[in-house]
Amino acid sequence: MVLLKLLSRNAFRHPLRTLLTIFGITVAILAFGLLQTVVSAWYAGANASSSTRLISRNAISLIFSLPIAYQERIRHIEGVSAVSYANWFGGVYVTEKNFFPNFAIEPKSYLDLYPEFVLPPEEKRAFLLDRKGCVVGKKLAERFGWQVGDSVPLKGTIYPGTWEFVVRGIYTGVDKATDESQFFFHWDYLNESLKKSAARRANQIGVYVIGLKNPQAAAEVSLAVDTAFRNSLAETLTETEKAFQLSFISMTEAIVVAIRIVSFVVIIIIMVVVANTMAMTARERIGEYAIFKAMGFQAHHIAGIIFGESLFITTMGGCLGILLTFPVAKKFGEVMGNFFPVFQVDPLTLQLDLVFCLIVGIVAGIFPTWRAVHIKIADGLRRVG
Repeated sequence: MVLLKLLSRNAFRHPLRTLLTIFGITVAILAFGLLQTVVSAWYAGANASSSTRLISRNAISLIFSLPIAYQERIRHIEGVSAVSYANWFGGVYVTEKNFFPNFAIEPKSYLDLYPEFVLPPEEKRAFLLDRKGCVVGKKLAERFGWQVGDSVPLKGTIYPGTWEFVVRGIYTGVDKATDESQFFFHWDYLNESLKKSAARRANQIGVYVIGLKNPQAAAEVSLAVDTAFRNSLAETLTETEKAFQLSFISMTEAIVVAIRIVSFVVIIIIMVVVANTMAMTARERIGEYAIFKAMGFQAHHIAGIIFGESLFITTMGGCLGILLTFPVAKKFGEVMGNFFPVFQVDPLTLQLDLVFCLIVGIVAGIFPTWRAVHIKIADGLRRVG
């Protein structure tokens, strides 16, 4: 307690300088935390992927479809426990600004393969029985104020026209990493309409979702699925759900790398600022350190005072930055919810914040400590300011 009191008094001999340094560290840690959280949110879909699921799509590109007839052949492949399918719909609610993921799915098998979507039994039953029914995530429902039983029209972009749906269920995520901003409806509803308006587009799906009996057999099952449809009119590319999600992230990898670099540059800049502050402090107190040495204080005593003060300042700024990260990240997540449906501060980010605070404090104190320890007593006593 006495040491902490001494360090705080030393640190606040120049209150304005110290407060500005603490403020700079706070802003740097806050910026670092937010940037790292953005990167984590970018990878949220891949990190939440299940090892028990495979995704099979058209080998040429995701924009090309697969025949619905493939389902039974996939179901009978060794190692497959279940098969479902989904189709990206691309509809918008009222205006193009109201973007959210919406999919046409085979309801029962799809929900069985995604147990992380928690839906009350009565709502699930109502959804399965209503061809025009839909299920929406909790965050999406809160965003537009939807309730069970509400009618929701979507304007088709890929599939022209206005499509009417009735909210039959609102799902919640099994944990915070689950995306609660999606919209699901019956593939049969879409397919029946296409049979009347665009027969060539009927009986086609976007991707197959394949459940595995043994996650360790993912590679073998993927190869078996692709082999089964080799040399067909619609060859498949089957991969783990995580690999499928990462394929989208790879399209924006340069942006992710840039964000990571900026976050570390921020830390380096504040390290220079703190080092400059400690250098100024040490220069002003050279005479004091010389007196300490004359009184018998050893090098480790002086080093402890300088490093302690440096760590005291960086720790205060770091703790304030960490505390501010949570409310700022929450607000940022609300504003950017359309782009980052899962936006939460990762524990690893907080650990990195603390580690960098210690590193900055230690590095900033190295040169002032070396200078104070090695200066001769007579030279130190001659120094003024």
